[in-house]
Formats: sequence, structure tokens, C-alpha cells
Amino acid sequence: MFDTWTMLVAGSLQNLWSGVLSVLADVVGALIVFLIGTIVAHYIGKLVEQIIKGIQLDKVLAGLGVDQYFHRAGMTLNSAYFFRKFTSWFLVVVFLLAAADILGFYALSNFLREALLYMPNVIVAVLIMLAAVVIGNFVRNLVQASVKSAQLHGAHFLGSMTWWAIAVFGFLTALSQLGIAVTIINSLVTGFVAMLAIAGGIAFGLGGKEYAASLLMKFKDKVEH
Repeated sequence: MFDTWTMLVAGSLQNLWSGVLSVLADVVGALIVFLIGTIVAHYIGKLVEQIIKGIQLDKVLAGLGVDQYFHRAGMTLNSAYFFRKFTSWFLVVVFLLAAADILGFYALSNFLREALLYMPNVIVAVLIMLAAVVIGNFVRNLVQASVKSAQLHGAHFLGSMTWWAIAVFGFLTALSQLGIAVTIINSLVTGFVAMLAIAGGIAFGLGGKEYAASLLMKFKDKVEH
């Protein structure tokens, strides 16, 4: 009986030691993968930074009038630094995902995988907002120049209203791309369009009914003749 107990204890300790060694091997392997990934992410991020500086993206954005919005927010436009950090952290998360798979942390792996798959939506949303700002600046200048050339009043107001309309549309589109409150955004857009249509109809019906009647009379005379 003593020999049997000894064999059982020895077998249990051997299984426990084998399990500990297996866990330690997984931990060491995950740490090595994560450390190597951190180093690789750092150098690739620096490479991306040098590429962005080489193409002088900041000057292009400044020429499009984007830098003024960063200055208003108390920030400095530095696209090279942004892309460096974005690339570095993206690769760090990728290697962290690999380490989590090695350790068998499947809940963490699923979360990181969903986060990585969501990143393209963030990039597209940022590009939409950037395009909205650039297009808004161009259209605002075009509207102001057109109104001034026609010697009409309210050029600044019309230009600002045009810019805000494009900016709000871009913001709502970016939120839709991110999947944030899509139903609410659709309801707001539909309600806003309906409000404009009703307001325009009421305003025209109350203030322009005489002008509309004269137009209809002229059209009727032309058709009859």
C-alpha cells in the first residue's frame, strides 16, 4: 500500500511539473513574440515617419487649409508623428494578439481581433472628415467669390453656412461609417430634410403666393398663345 501511495504521489507531482513546464514554455514564447513585435513595431513606425516626412504631407495639408483647425484646438499638425504612432501601436496589438493566442487567452484574442478589424472604419471616418473639411473650404471660398462678384450681400454668411452644411454632412457620414447611432442619424437627416421642405413650402405659400400666381398666369398666357 505504501508503494502504491508513493507511486500515486510521484505520478501527480510529475504531471504537475509537466504542466508547469508547459505553461512556462507558453509564457516564455509569448513574451519573446511580444518583445520582438514591440521592437519591430518601433522600427517600422520610424520608417513610416521618415516616408511621411519625405513626401511632405504636412505642407500639402497646410496648403489645403487643414492646419488652421489644429491651431484652433491648441494642437500642432504633425502627420508623420501620427502615422508613426498609429503604425507602431497597430503592430503592437497584432503581436499582442499572437501572444494571447499562444497563452490560450481566447477572450482577449477575440477582443483584439475585433479591434483590429474595426480599425479600417476609423481610418475611413478620419478620411471622410478630412475630405469634408477640404471640400468645405473650397466650396466656401467659391460661394464667397461668386456672391461678391455678383455684388450681393451676405457673402461671408452664405460661405460659412455652406461650410457648416458640408462639415455636418461629413460628420454624420463618419459616424455612420463607425456604426454609431446609425438609426438616429438616419432619423435626424430625414427629419431635417422634411423640416426644410415644410418650412420652404410654408414660406413660399405665405409670402410668395402672389408671385407664384403671376408666374402661373404668364405660363398660362404663353401656352394659350
